[in-house]
Amino acid sequence: MAGPADSFGPILEMMTWVGFVPGVPLLVCGWIIGRRRCRWASTTGEVIEAGRYKGLRWADGGNNTPHVSLLRPEDTQDLVAGTEVVLHYDICHPGRWALGPPRQDNSVLIVGWILTTVGIVCTMAGFVLMML
Repeated sequence: MAGPADSFGPILEMMTWVGFVPGVPLLVCGWIIGRRRCRWASTTGEVIEAGRYKGLRWADGGNNTPHVSLLRPEDTQDLVAGTEVVLHYDICHPGRWALGPPRQDNSVLIVGWILTTVGIVCTMAGFVLMML
């Protein structure tokens, strides 16, 4: 009679390799991508009106360079000219800005963690199965 190790053992070993082989390099790549990514900073910007359009006048914190950016019409519905709003911008590329806080997601790192965790769990399950 075949034991559980005969049927689950090869599957667990295959899933260990499927988890570790791509998972660890993806973890390393995701870590490198996260370290090389520029930080985002916050500043205040003044809402301005230019004809029919509204925009923001703001200065970045690095070298106090003034910037003027036009807003999309759907973003200006609740903004009044002359008020100040919080603006988030990329330090390396101040042209990339947003009115809401940016999402700092790193898909490569997330997939690397998932695959590496699958590899670790399958390795441990393989050792437990070997003891049975």
